[in-house]
Amino acid sequence: MSPKRKPQTVLEVIERQQLTPHMVRLILGGEGFSSFEDNGCTDQYVKLVFAKPELNLTAPFDMMELRETLPPEDVPVTRTYTVRSVDHEAGRLTIDFVTHGTEGLAAPWAASASPGDPLLLMGPGGKYSPDPTADWYLFAGDASALPAIASGVEALPSDARGYAFIVLDDDEDRQNIAAPEGLEIVWQAKEGAGADPNRLATLMTEREWHEGKVDVFAHGERESIKQVRRLLKQREIPREQISISGYWAYGRTEDKFQAEKREPIGKIED
Repeated sequence: MSPKRKPQTVLEVIERQQLTPHMVRLILGGEGFSSFEDNGCTDQYVKLVFAKPELNLTAPFDMMELRETLPPEDVPVTRTYTVRSVDHEAGRLTIDFVTHGTEGLAAPWAASASPGDPLLLMGPGGKYSPDPTADWYLFAGDASALPAIASGVEALPSDARGYAFIVLDDDEDRQNIAAPEGLEIVWQAKEGAGADPNRLATLMTEREWHEGKVDVFAHGERESIKQVRRLLKQREIPREQISISGYWAYGRTEDKFQAEKREPIGKIED
């Protein structure tokens, strides 16, 4: 049986916004929007597909065929990003990009994207949405998880309570999140502290946790999230109440990071 092919959507840049010094927002739309299969999850993500311009490939791509016919270095590459929001009435899809210099592929592209630029998406994936039966909510992550955290927080009922713990490298990268009054957003911005894997878990201990059933969403840098997982085990939070994963890892390209998911270093669980 051949593997199921992921849905592909060809969109174009409608608007580019510089949200903060290191966060760019692209609003995407166009005729292809009608084919986007919104799964309704607050953590839904897509694979952005980038092909070498000199190859003149026409999207959408038959990725299996291209892998069989092109040299490995010419096969289009993918980068994973959270869908910040979907507006079906307006026919718009929003993706936020963390940008740091000229390294990488997707972020530099987003930093210089202009209206009319095409973008091919595969997906979406994702399966988290806030549990309506929870007594309180706990979100945790870094800038890479900020779009998914914000989407989850903004989907909460007005009487929800809990915390969103978010670590940043620059205080100017804070964003406005429409949180319920009972959910406190705890920011920590500290330049040069990004490589400390204990930073996020430590921040999570600086508030008194609520009683009752908690719904946890914790995503971000891999080694940091490993420490968060250990903290949750110490607190005896049942695994079925936790959505947790590493979105990236220090010193790794996405290709290397994805490959390491099959190795011991890439596992969040001990």
